Amino acid sequence: MNNLKNKFSIKDLENLTGIKAHTIRIWEKRYNLLSPKRTDTNIRYYDLASFQKLLNVSYLNNNGYKISKIATLKASEIPGLVRDIASQTNLESHAINSFKLSMLNFDQALFYNTYESLLKDKSFEDVFYDVFIPLLTEIGLLWQTDTITPAHEHFLTTLIRQKILINTEFIQADAKPTSKKTFVLFLPDNEIHELGLMFLNYQIVSRNYHAIFLGQSVPLDSLSDILGYYDNLIFLSYFTIKPLKNDIENYIKDFDKLILQNSDAEFWVLGQMLNYLDLDNLPKKVKSFKSIKEVVTQLN
Repeated sequence: MNNLKNKFSIKDLENLTGIKAHTIRIWEKRYNLLSPKRTDTNIRYYDLASFQKLLNVSYLNNNGYKISKIATLKASEIPGLVRDIASQTNLESHAINSFKLSMLNFDQALFYNTYESLLKDKSFEDVFYDVFIPLLTEIGLLWQTDTITPAHEHFLTTLIRQKILINTEFIQADAKPTSKKTFVLFLPDNEIHELGLMFLNYQIVSRNYHAIFLGQSVPLDSLSDILGYYDNLIFLSYFTIKPLKNDIENYIKDFDKLILQNSDAEFWVLGQMLNYLDLDNLPKKVKSFKSIKEVVTQLN
């Protein structure tokens, strides 16, 4: 546990919980909800217990409990009340908080227990849409603001990756593709954020399409080798951080020239780097999507 982050600034708490630092200070002074500690150099910080309590307080407050009421509860009563509410309503918010705690503690057991509790009421697909996507969005912001380390992010994404792989393998074991289309799923050079692409692979396989999953950092020139093996190819990629905004237009042009112009293949693409591309002037065989759900709708 030596690598555990157990000291948080008030800015860290704001980033992790969404509660403004100003509000946290008011709750401290007026209701004594938190008790910050001080370093040897007199710098204020909060421990892991304070972070966990603030997550629970925020959860109760968002579910109709006034701060003045929460402040009268014993510390031991708060987690039980949160669990009771989570079992009835707003399960997603509680699960996201639990996954955050599992990440910060590198606690695999908490991750697995939270995931299994979600499956009692949701399908894997619903868990991904309702919980994992919002969670990963938050984690990305936390990483950008230095609230968490890359180790935290990798810990969490590895566990989510396992769940996608397990569910995909379960379907593939009995898969009998009925469509003539073949999807080739890949990420461009130096792009490693593959969870979204992996989930799309799961969706494609579950709809009886033939899928070839190539994964991370695939050189453009190697994709042309697949053209000789299949007809009705659809290449699918997810641009999270690559290609860079200054390179993305040329990447699309090169893809069109190398892959599309001399074949019947198409190219489907999504991801935040598309914000730097003129989507109204894409080559005719290139189709952009705003979200995973939009791609899945196109599959149906």
